[in-house]
Amino acid sequence: PKGEVIRTRHRHTNKMAAYMVSSSLSARQGYAPSTRLAARAGASPVAVRAPLVVVAKESRIGKQPVPVPKGVTYTLKDNHLSVKGPKGELQMQFPETMVITEGDNNLVFAKADDSRRAREGHGLYRTLANNMMVGVSTGYEKKLKLVGVGYKAAMEGSKAINLSLGYAHPVIVEIPEGIQVKCDSNTEITVSGYDKVEVGNFAAILRSKRKPEPYKGKGVRYADEVVIIKEGKRK
Repeated sequence: PKGEVIRTRHRHTNKMAAYMVSSSLSARQGYAPSTRLAARAGASPVAVRAPLVVVAKESRIGKQPVPVPKGVTYTLKDNHLSVKGPKGELQMQFPETMVITEGDNNLVFAKADDSRRAREGHGLYRTLANNMMVGVSTGYEKKLKLVGVGYKAAMEGSKAINLSLGYAHPVIVEIPEGIQVKCDSNTEITVSGYDKVEVGNFAAILRSKRKPEPYKGKGVRYADEVVIIKEGKRK
C-alpha cells in the first residue's frame, strides 16, 4: 500500500541520517556538533558538543639542564643569577614563575605553576641562562661582509670603526663597551663579545648603515646572509 511505502521510506531516511551523524569525522572526534547534519536529513539531534581540554606539557627546551662550563662560577640567590668566566661577567633576575635548582655542574629550570606566563617563559629563560654560560666561557661573534665598488671598513683606533659605503661622507660608528670589532680585510668585519644580545645588536647597527639592495646586492650583509636579487628592467 502507498502508506506503508511512505513509512518505510521515512524509516530508511532516519537510519541514513543516524549513520551519517555517527560516521562523520566531527562526530567521531567528539567536539563538533552534528545537530545541523541530523536536522538536514530530517532526524532528531543526537550529538552534544563536548568541551575541548588542552593539556600543556613541559617545554622540550625548558626541561633540558643548563650545563656549567669549566672555569665558570655562578651565584644563585632568590632567582638572581650571576655568572663569571674568562670572557666577562653577566647577571640576570629571573621572574617568580621560574624555579631554579642546582644540580651536578648544571642548573635546572622548572615552572612554578601552570599559568600561561610560566608556560611561555619556561624555554625562554632556560635559553637566556644558557646564553650567559656560553658567553662568559667562549663568547659569541658575528661576521659581516661589505659588497660594492669602493665599499671598505677600517678601524678608527680601538673605540670606533670607519665605514665607506658610497656616501659623500664616511660613516663612523662608536664601539660600545664589552664589544670587540676586528677588520679581517677591507670588506670583512668580525663583531665579538660575551653578551649575545649586545653582539647581535651592534652587528645589526652596522648592517643598518647600508642594507643590501635587491638589484645588485650592494650594502652591508651578514656573512651567511642570502640576498635574493631581483630582475631589473629589460631593454
